[in-house]
Amino acid sequence: MPTKDSRIDAYIAKSAPFAQPILKHLRRIVHEGCPEVEETVKWRMPFFMHRGMLCFIAAFKQHCACGFPRRNLPSGAANDSGKDNEAMGQFGR
Repeated sequence: MPTKDSRIDAYIAKSAPFAQPILKHLRRIVHEGCPEVEETVKWRMPFFMHRGMLCFIAAFKQHCACGFPRRNLPSGAANDSGKDNEAMGQFGR
């Protein structure tokens, strides 16, 4: 039985109507792919934990996001340009 967090149900319910089916689908496939995953909320976004942070989902005014926090990368590996990332996440803008 999946470990589900009621705060994520509330997060999805408060999201924009276009985002709700997307977030539900992403949540379902995370649980199908990793039945041992645990849900939590960090930084006001749903996170899925399995041996650390596995991934997160988020809804914004006009888009949704699903991300996989980088793990054990050498410094500078995600950004070869030498510049700091200018937006949320490891990929910059």
